[in-house]
Amino acid sequence: MNSQRVAARLQIAALALLMPLAWFVYDGLRERNVNTGDRAPKFKVTTERGKVLTRSDFGGRVLVLNFWASWCPPCVEETPSMNELARDLSQKGVVVLGISVDQNAEAYRRFLADHRVAFETALDPEERVNSEFGTFKYPETYVIRDGKVRIKYIGPRDWSDPAIRREIESLL
Repeated sequence: MNSQRVAARLQIAALALLMPLAWFVYDGLRERNVNTGDRAPKFKVTTERGKVLTRSDFGGRVLVLNFWASWCPPCVEETPSMNELARDLSQKGVVVLGISVDQNAEAYRRFLADHRVAFETALDPEERVNSEFGTFKYPETYVIRDGKVRIKYIGPRDWSDPAIRREIESLL
């Protein structure tokens, strides 16, 4: 009888140790997916111009955070209108930040030059920031204000579309 109690207590102790470990593994493996209404994950990037930016640097301004890659045809397609959006709305307090997941820094920089990218960009070849958002298909864009995702766009957009402009400007 005494050995049965010891065995039962050992089983309970083993379960008590394994449950937190199982949760830790599950939490680390589950896919995060940030959606409209969620708090945007904290991030830190160094832009092409050498500026270190975090989510909190944008305060009450509207941040249009775009994940892209130079090898992504839809990303290439939307770049001219993203440039236009950045130029047109910067005076109103909208900041466009593109985070590239390119592995090849030369291809990334060549893309910036060839397409005359007019907004801040950062290279994240380790894909740290996009994985925090749950973004693995490109392009994907989050419109953030006060640390909260207000709008999420999956796939390419024509950023000169008046309806999209109104959506973004409504957050100002």
